[in-house]
Amino acid sequence: MKKPTDTQKPAAKRLPQRTCLACRQVKQKRELVRIVRMADGSVAVDEKGKLPGRGCYLCRNRKCWEEGLKANRIEGVLRSGLSQTDRQKLEEYKEQL
Repeated sequence: MKKPTDTQKPAAKRLPQRTCLACRQVKQKRELVRIVRMADGSVAVDEKGKLPGRGCYLCRNRKCWEEGLKANRIEGVLRSGLSQTDRQKLEEYKEQL
């Protein structure tokens, strides 16, 4: 087994990457907002990216959120329809961006 020398640098930590549902750009997971389908079928915005359930990611800009909500892409990826309440929550979050 080789011992590291002073000139060797430790391997850089790999940061997880995800693709925005709307613009299809690959970015670091932290730069995107996760939308998750909970076990009870409701949909929530997961700021920390830790909630269990099927999820999708959108950039932190209104254009991507409008595209995701307009074309029903979120519903397709989450494999469930959005209730009126869930859609309203997502619209309100979009307005805060």
